[in-house]
Amino acid sequence: MRESFKLRNEDWLERATIFDIQKAMNNGDLTSLQLVSRCLEYIAKQNHAGMNINAVLEVNPDALQIAETLDAERKLRGMRGLLHGIPVLLKDNVETADRMHTSAGSLTLADHYAREDATIVHKLRQAGAVIIGKTNMTEWANFMSMKMENGYSSRGGQVLNPYGSQFDVGGSSSGSAAAIAAHFATLAVGTETSGSILSPSSQNNVVGIKPTVGLVSREGIIPLAHSQDTAGPIARTVTDAAILLGAMTGQDDKDMITHTSRERSFQDFTTYLNPYALHGARIGVCRTLYLNGLPEGQRAVMEKAIEDMKEAGATIIELESISPMEMDTKWDYNVLLYEFKSDLNAYLNKLHPSLPVHSLADVIRFNEEHEDKALKYGQDILIQAEETSGTVTEPAYIESRLRDLQLSRTRGIDVVMEEHQLSALLFPNSNGAGIPAKAGYPSITVPGGFTPEGEPVGVTFTSQAYKESTLISLGYAYEQLTKHRKAPEFKA
Repeated sequence: MRESFKLRNEDWLERATIFDIQKAMNNGDLTSLQLVSRCLEYIAKQNHAGMNINAVLEVNPDALQIAETLDAERKLRGMRGLLHGIPVLLKDNVETADRMHTSAGSLTLADHYAREDATIVHKLRQAGAVIIGKTNMTEWANFMSMKMENGYSSRGGQVLNPYGSQFDVGGSSSGSAAAIAAHFATLAVGTETSGSILSPSSQNNVVGIKPTVGLVSREGIIPLAHSQDTAGPIARTVTDAAILLGAMTGQDDKDMITHTSRERSFQDFTTYLNPYALHGARIGVCRTLYLNGLPEGQRAVMEKAIEDMKEAGATIIELESISPMEMDTKWDYNVLLYEFKSDLNAYLNKLHPSLPVHSLADVIRFNEEHEDKALKYGQDILIQAEETSGTVTEPAYIESRLRDLQLSRTRGIDVVMEEHQLSALLFPNSNGAGIPAKAGYPSITVPGGFTPEGEPVGVTFTSQAYKESTLISLGYAYEQLTKHRKAPEFKA
């Protein structure tokens, strides 16, 4: 293998976007095999050794051979596209029909091999991506116990934040975000129901995009709640996140909500990487509810972000609130609670008969029988979900679902954005994730800096359905203006 001087230069690897990597590959300065090998070196040094980040749950045993094959293909026929030879990690709830498991972090599915690739995995393989492994996650997408720590799973243990184990790693796509921060891959796929991409991306100083529900197929992904579930990209730059998002979009007859994206989605979001997008933008900020109560260090980061946006030509609109939900004591999580049993039962029922669980009731029973290993934090949410009918016919569910849509959309984000002619709403980290999650609306989080203690802070933009292009433009402009992303300092 010919060693590349560029791979020896860690600064180059930290700064390089997929455009830079593809240029190096096409010039013969870099191969996919070298890049994947370097990622595996990082995993070997820091995942279960060094800082023991524990972000990668499983490595694809075929990754090096896939990379070598794609290198040969590039020489013969040229590259398929921007993802050709690029290493990608997948959250452990995304199915792959290979020699890796898909378990959602649960011991109940530790022996589960999927029969087919998830739709998005099929798309990524077709695009030439190297699926390098699976990432650890908060078990059952953090819908198992109210006491569950972000980043913990019974199968994988605890994910740590590479910027300091004392900091929250975020969840539930904890491993995906921590792995990208630590250079375990170029890209990762996370999933979100309510904050599960935005939270860990913010906490780990990386970029995360939570798409509109319907932009990306959920087929082949272990569900939490179909009303809010979506997969999305995690990367070190907005450029790379935009590239990955484009590769995953498209209609899928196995996930009918994706047909709402027809003529409203793009396979190339890089055309929206506009460094001047903040000029003339109108950004809505609700200081009272989202900034004033922050710890001092986080608030200082957000206030600086607002000033930077003003200097770039943005107009900041002060808002009293975003939605009636913010003041509503009746705000509940009934939609997630009721849909979880229905959706999970439908998924588990199709699994191979040799597996020990085929329903939520089986999961609870298995955990009780293996309490010492499976129930470090209990399973109160699983038990509460099991007490529902599993048919989502309950008045409480239907009323909550209709109410969520009304308060988050037609009496919430839609009203505020249209009344003030906003380009986007601004939130710290994932603090405002709940309302757009209930609406099914998109968000992007971009590194915003660090507290004096060294904890990363994310700057998050939110907009209306299928406004990913606007969010990518704003996120890219802010990223290029501030360049807050920096690699964690590993200690041997």
